Amino acid sequence: MANIKSAIKRNRQNEKRALTNKGVRSRMRTYMKKALDDAGTDQSEESLRLAIKHIDKAASKGIIHRNAASRKKSRLTKTVRG
Repeated sequence: MANIKSAIKRNRQNEKRALTNKGVRSRMRTYMKKALDDAGTDQSEESLRLAIKHIDKAASKGIIHRNAASRKKSRLTKTVRG
């Protein structure tokens, strides 16, 4: 454990941010799986739209890199529509 006051605060902030980031990443993956499960059904376009929305949100918050987000969207779209 850190002894310096600023380091203690930094650790607290990092733990809180890590927890938030974990939730956003988990939600993104859940929507991606749902889009893959709904592929070929009448729900597929709506599921794909929601998955892309969550991927973009994670990228805008800096949780995943924008190139990684683009790659995920491309592969997901190709799988669902292809």
